[in-house]
Amino acid sequence: MENTNHLESMLSRFVGQGPYLIIDGEKQIDAASGTFNLPLGYTNKRIAEKLKQQIDRCTHLSSAYTHEMSQYILSKLLKYTPEGVDRIWLRDVSGSGAVECAIRIAQKATGRSGVISFFLAHHGQSLATAQISGNAFRIKDFHINIDGSIKIPAPESVLAGTQLQPNEAQFVDLEQFIQLGSNDNIACLIIEPIQGNGGNTVFPVAFYRKIREICHQHGIIIIADEVQTGFGRTGTFFASTGYAKALEPDIIVFAKGAGGIGIPTGGVLMRHSLDVLETFEHSSTSGANPLSLVALNEIIDIIEDENILENVQQNEAYLRDGLLTLQQQYPAITGVRGVGYMYGFDTPSPSFAAQVIATASRHHLILRGSRYGKGRTIKVRPPLICTQAHLAEILHKLDLTFAELTAMAQSRKEVSHASA
Repeated sequence: MENTNHLESMLSRFVGQGPYLIIDGEKQIDAASGTFNLPLGYTNKRIAEKLKQQIDRCTHLSSAYTHEMSQYILSKLLKYTPEGVDRIWLRDVSGSGAVECAIRIAQKATGRSGVISFFLAHHGQSLATAQISGNAFRIKDFHINIDGSIKIPAPESVLAGTQLQPNEAQFVDLEQFIQLGSNDNIACLIIEPIQGNGGNTVFPVAFYRKIREICHQHGIIIIADEVQTGFGRTGTFFASTGYAKALEPDIIVFAKGAGGIGIPTGGVLMRHSLDVLETFEHSSTSGANPLSLVALNEIIDIIEDENILENVQQNEAYLRDGLLTLQQQYPAITGVRGVGYMYGFDTPSPSFAAQVIATASRHHLILRGSRYGKGRTIKVRPPLICTQAHLAEILHKLDLTFAELTAMAQSRKEVSHASA
């Protein structure tokens, strides 16, 4: 009993309130959406009430009983998927598991094994998904191989909505990589429509189009990893039907935001011709559990009923322009880019990015960096419920953060000059 009370005491330090996390009585605004799992913030009465009701009924069901419910979820998602993506595999509670499911689908459908992925990509935490991700430091002590897989460079980021689209001649020669590096064993290409952990990289629209053309020529399945971009993050339900619609993926993977307030859930949407797995070929113990189903069902309704997509679309310019203003004011901020409520900017170095995060915390602002602290990007991804007033608060606290860091740097410079 004493241990239980101690745990409850530790947890009681943290209280959520919409986009705010209150820690030991101090309110912080979360500009990282709980590591991007909280599109509706920390609390939502609609989802919470439905979850409480379900807990009183049951919290686990065998997948033998959830197929009909999964199909009901699919019927609600179809209005938001690319044309022809009309099947669902709903048996995961994480993005890692869902990505592995998508790879299995591609391998079985094509009879090939290889996966093309991109430098700086992040596709999950499991051995297989970490292996196809583009951060080699994460797997230096671990060993797994998906035969025939290759990683290729990605183009530099652009500021979406501008005319600053690079020349296609600058794109990696995907055709050459396939011909010279794959031995005709490529099952799929997986891409985040906007790279998340790698540095909030926004690809040029022409790049999606080029990928689609080459993959179609070679019968390579395109997987859009929308674990971070899905469920409204970019202002459309999926990026694949908005900013990245030129990609025309065959498979969409979702997780994170699909749980609304952090309820673990994940799934795969695919073209009907790719609905090839037997029930025993991919599953997880808690996949499509009743709590996941409730949260997933409810967030779809909330996005529609509460005009969440419209909120993001209407306020995106305010967030973008505010960040661009800060970029003009502070030389340490460069490369502002993003779509919807998925923005980021660069700092001079990974160590400087760490200082930004720590300083922002003192100003009661929660931020996250890139590449597990090895990158120099700061990500700004507020919950999708954030109003213009919330965004103004985030921008103000960013201003305070960089003003403090600038003053500290100036002070150190003056001390250095004085000692010289």
